[in-house]
Amino acid sequence: MTGKQDEPARRNATLKDVAAACGLSVAAVSRYLNHSIKLPRATTDRIDAAIRELRYQPNPHARSLSLGRSETIGLVIPDIANPYFAHLAAGVERAAAEFGLGLLLCPTLSRTDREIDYLGRLSGRHVDGLLFVTNNGDDPALALALKGSDTVVLVDDDIDGATAPTIMADSDQGGFLAGSHLIENGHRRIAYVGGPAGLSSSRGRLGGFRRAIAKANGSVTVVAELQGPYSSEHGRNAANQLLALEPRPTAIFVASDEIVLGLLTVFKQQGVKVGADISVVAFDDVGPLELFDPPLTAIRQPVAALGRRAVERVFSLIKGDSLAPVTELLPVELIIRSSVKPLHR
Repeated sequence: MTGKQDEPARRNATLKDVAAACGLSVAAVSRYLNHSIKLPRATTDRIDAAIRELRYQPNPHARSLSLGRSETIGLVIPDIANPYFAHLAAGVERAAAEFGLGLLLCPTLSRTDREIDYLGRLSGRHVDGLLFVTNNGDDPALALALKGSDTVVLVDDDIDGATAPTIMADSDQGGFLAGSHLIENGHRRIAYVGGPAGLSSSRGRLGGFRRAIAKANGSVTVVAELQGPYSSEHGRNAANQLLALEPRPTAIFVASDEIVLGLLTVFKQQGVKVGADISVVAFDDVGPLELFDPPLTAIRQPVAALGRRAVERVFSLIKGDSLAPVTELLPVELIIRSSVKPLHR
């Protein structure tokens, strides 16, 4: 004890205190803080000075109630353990923070019932908007559940029959770049290992790859087109099938980082050397592919840009802007490393 009576705890300043300090109505100060009124610079300076002096901290719950919004968006993703989706979530989080939005992460384990449940949470106003990533874009139940949801932006893939703004990487361009790179290095027996046949991203990557093959005017043989889940298990199964071919392909386009991990596991077990024995181009380039032995050539998706653009779009929808449900394609990039070697005949 020092003998000095403890000072009473400082009371938290209220909006009414701020209004009184600057000689304005509570409604005027509230509308200024909610960005719903334009005031003269001298007036806004007085409000800002009062907020600093009083150390006023807005009550986010009360503010949300007054706006009729949660000021939170949801990100629906199939699997947070997948490095691609983890990088996308990080990009969305950064962009959401810049727009003053909270982020609710909604992993679904690729289950349609969970995806539909999160759409129901949007209608219940638990979140103001959703960024929706799915591996079930060919499921009619999703398109039906999306009807009437006017603050949903589809990311990375579209949903058959749905009308919503969509932000995607240009998968067709990526498939064409990958196939062309292998052909330019002299490869004439090439295989494709891709994702689910029903997804637009898979159709785009395979379609672009086929365009590159067609441009070679019959000089290239596609020895296999193996489609399945975006998973390492699919990569392992595909690797075993390709290694059983006689003769084997000299090059492979693998349409996701996750698939290529499984493929490389089998190659290592079987003593197959990437580059020396079989050239490989991957797709995504979100994992540390430059650290592999050899470093993997890949088509790089603009993951951060996808996240930012999706947040921009959903923010506009939340504000009430009328946006046409168009699909935006962001460009991809060929990153050349050491997993593709010129074929020596």
